[in-house]
Amino acid sequence: MRPLIRAPVINITKGTFYRHHPGAHSIHPNPALFSNLDFTLPSTTDPPTHWYVVGPSLSGKTTFLQLLRGEYICLPPSARSYPYLSTDAVPHRLRVPSQAIRYVGFNNDGFNPGITTSSYLSARYESKRENTDFSLRNFLLGNTELNALQRAPEDQPDLALLDRVVRDLKLSHLLDLPVAFLSNGQGRRARIARALLTAPEVVLLDEPFMGLDPPTVASLSPLLHALASKASPRLVISARPQDPIPDWITHLVYLRADCQVGAIGEKEAVFEKLRSYVRQVWNGVSEEDDKMPMHNILQVGKTLTSKGTEGETLMGDEAIESLQSTDNIDRTQSRKIGEPLVEMSGCRVQYRGKIALGNWKQHVNGKEQEGLVWTVRRGERWGIFGPNGSGKTTIVSLICSDHPQTYSMPIKLFGRSRLPEPGSDLLPLTFWDIQSRIGHSSPEIHQYMPRGLTVRQVVENAWADTFRSKAKLDSQAKEKVEACLRWFAPELNPMYVTPTAQASHAGDQDLQWADHYMFGELSFSAQRVALFLRAIVKGPDIVVLDEACSGMDEGVRNRCLLFLENGEAVTYSKQADGSEIIVESEASKTGNVKVGGLTDDQALICISHIREEIPNCIREWICLPEANSEEAARFGVSNAPLGRDEKSWKEIWGM
Repeated sequence: MRPLIRAPVINITKGTFYRHHPGAHSIHPNPALFSNLDFTLPSTTDPPTHWYVVGPSLSGKTTFLQLLRGEYICLPPSARSYPYLSTDAVPHRLRVPSQAIRYVGFNNDGFNPGITTSSYLSARYESKRENTDFSLRNFLLGNTELNALQRAPEDQPDLALLDRVVRDLKLSHLLDLPVAFLSNGQGRRARIARALLTAPEVVLLDEPFMGLDPPTVASLSPLLHALASKASPRLVISARPQDPIPDWITHLVYLRADCQVGAIGEKEAVFEKLRSYVRQVWNGVSEEDDKMPMHNILQVGKTLTSKGTEGETLMGDEAIESLQSTDNIDRTQSRKIGEPLVEMSGCRVQYRGKIALGNWKQHVNGKEQEGLVWTVRRGERWGIFGPNGSGKTTIVSLICSDHPQTYSMPIKLFGRSRLPEPGSDLLPLTFWDIQSRIGHSSPEIHQYMPRGLTVRQVVENAWADTFRSKAKLDSQAKEKVEACLRWFAPELNPMYVTPTAQASHAGDQDLQWADHYMFGELSFSAQRVALFLRAIVKGPDIVVLDEACSGMDEGVRNRCLLFLENGEAVTYSKQADGSEIIVESEASKTGNVKVGGLTDDQALICISHIREEIPNCIREWICLPEANSEEAARFGVSNAPLGRDEKSWKEIWGM
């Protein structure tokens, strides 16, 4: 007896996609996207077909996922169809692709347009709650309407699934908290859980592992596998080249840098095609395609298991090391450590009796002291580590004075208190004093940055009092902004074209794009770059980078971290063998550097779960314990760049 053949959920045959109709007149370029694409997502689970979409920044990962659910114009129109959705196996509410196929992105636009998480940055830490500040439980169950209609029986939530999802995603203890209270990592897990609980036919997860600590990533992968194996729901997941591929993935799509497919098919077949391409370039048989840079492909191949990341990349880790950038920067020279900029003398943050940070006792100078005791001085480069929910972002909110409890804490910022000190003639610091001396990039800043600002206005916002107020720039500040925009034009300009020798000296005309494109029009990676520049361009006393490089691929991230430490003084130079070295820039040779790197007068504070996203200059570190574990925070000093020192990284995490 022949097996029953079921129609696929998504079927695309020789389809080419456009943002606008090719015949329409528009001032925006309208290149073809994913020309002659063939893609099929079966409705059956036998044989297993689990898709993973991999690509560098600006390769169109989000665009690819969205076209699967019916977005963008498809030519010919008949090339894209959804046969399974019209069968009796699908409930009526899911007969439309936009309902049956759920896209879950993590672009920091909040949980849901209908949910008010807060109206300003510090609101998440305040006790005052608004009527629309729903709890996590209500968010997960879909109870986010003030005057909701009674649900149909088939729309009632599956409580057994809810119990399993919140347990596997470590959300059980957070169910009664308002969603505004959740940290970045907790919020990402909550949005994944919400998508799984709506019971669609397909869920498109756009880089779901980004921003999660290693243990959570390892535990999330088996949960997703269990759901995909039962087609409840079917999953299509996107990731960056350097992200490990879950061991249960069967099929890959590798995207080029021009929104076209570089390789597609079964995982091992795609791996072999990518290996063959790299070998041909290495052996001189063919030239490297600038739309498929080799350094991105070499990052692919590591495997994500329930125990963590294992295995090597496609060509082996030694191949990556041979192509990694080298430099002649002396990192052993003595640093000048100056006066304290942040002094915490026993900080303990709690909400309604529950301690969120500082639930421990520290031994300081032979004495036992409750709460976090920590000093940050000029010239120091700190890394803050710890699992999701351990209080990393809470520390940042205390430093930036966004947290209301800053006033009642034993904290000094720039040598002064937030409240008048007895016997002191010094006035307390104002919120604006503090904000003007700190450069801050984080997922929270990303969420609140107005999407209607131009790219230039976002970088200039470093000199503004609020997100929407007018920046106050002098001529030197304007030069710094334009220097940053020119330096990062390939990453920030959506239609960047490598300039000719004549065009490179065309003056300010090459920055017209920065006044044309809005922040909301940029890719997620480009938005992160703009916020990164906003944090450092002013040369503030303290630079705070809270997961500032998340969402960037390896090349963009490395350019940002190099710029952080050296400014315009150095740049990458590609060698004949494909490797890169760091050399003196033309701006440095001509004495025309407008933006320098970090100085001894500045302090750096960096938060990340990814070792490669840690700047090479980070030395001092603090690792926070699990929330409410009562274990003390651990402190240490690294002698080698953490991004290249796996031993020190494991020591930090107690591995």
